[in-house]
Amino acid sequence: MSEALLVQEAGAAPAVAPASGARLFLRRLRAQRAASAAALVVLLLVLTALAAPLLTALAGQDPNTYHPDLVDSAAGGVPIGPFGGISADHWLGVEPQTGRDLFARIVYGARVSLGVALVATVLQITLGLIIGLTAALGSRWVDQLLSRITDINVALPIMVIALALLAIVPETFPRPVLIALVIGGINWAGTSKIVRAQALTLKSLDFVSAARLSGRGKWSIARRELLPSLAAPVITYAALAFPTNIIVEAALSFLGVGIKPPTPSWGQMLTEADTWYQAAPTYLLLPAGLLFVTVLALTVLGEGIRTALDPRAASRLRVGTKQTRVGTKRTRVGTKRTEEDAA
Repeated sequence: MSEALLVQEAGAAPAVAPASGARLFLRRLRAQRAASAAALVVLLLVLTALAAPLLTALAGQDPNTYHPDLVDSAAGGVPIGPFGGISADHWLGVEPQTGRDLFARIVYGARVSLGVALVATVLQITLGLIIGLTAALGSRWVDQLLSRITDINVALPIMVIALALLAIVPETFPRPVLIALVIGGINWAGTSKIVRAQALTLKSLDFVSAARLSGRGKWSIARRELLPSLAAPVITYAALAFPTNIIVEAALSFLGVGIKPPTPSWGQMLTEADTWYQAAPTYLLLPAGLLFVTVLALTVLGEGIRTALDPRAASRLRVGTKQTRVGTKRTRVGTKRTEEDAA
């Protein structure tokens, strides 16, 4: 008779299979209310960006259609109506001077801002993985060469290099693709340092040594042994790098070397709105507020992912808090006993 039947006959509850890694990660992530709320906000933003054509069709507007009759040309192009020309046809008002629908431009701008940041993040993580693993698994001179290149990349002024590269590339090249390539091609050094340090630590462990003794090659070991162990720190770094890339794209567009009109982008909208903060404040507040909410939600979600993948931080906090409370209770008891003895 099997052990399971013996346990059931003894009246004990059957053993529950442990949760898989993905289920355990989702359970830990859902346990964090702030991370769950941030994930919901990010999901709504992504769905809005993907459904931009459908949403603008429902509103009956287009991001590039001019409406000169909705702005007061005598007042310098200020939108007619309260709150920047909000109406049943224009849900968030219209753009000063041109009269273009702000709702359509914002939802299409979300596609550009989020898409550029996503492509840039994937590119920088991929380059960082390749360079970091090559440095960790290569010979000594390869490691030294790639490490010095990484150190130089960290020391370089990223914004200055991005401005120079974007200024010399012809205008015919697709601007969103170019910005994603520039951001991802420059910001890989952080990922490379993390991957190299983790891979060097993993190389000395028994399971990697056993794989090496079995005759497997370096890249086979990297693919089957190192990459699964590197997933947690790399995913955490990617989750925190994504909002940073959104800020970089917005900053480049704000400086005039990013997304070019008429393609809408939140950073490019901020560039055009900096002179309208008094006459049409909604034109500035809407993209600025969305950038703030997006970056905040992604940052909180990235921190939640980090905690879910590495729960030791949360467990240390709980243990430390418990010990502090117990220590405080013991101190109070000891003080009470001292007072009783003195009495």
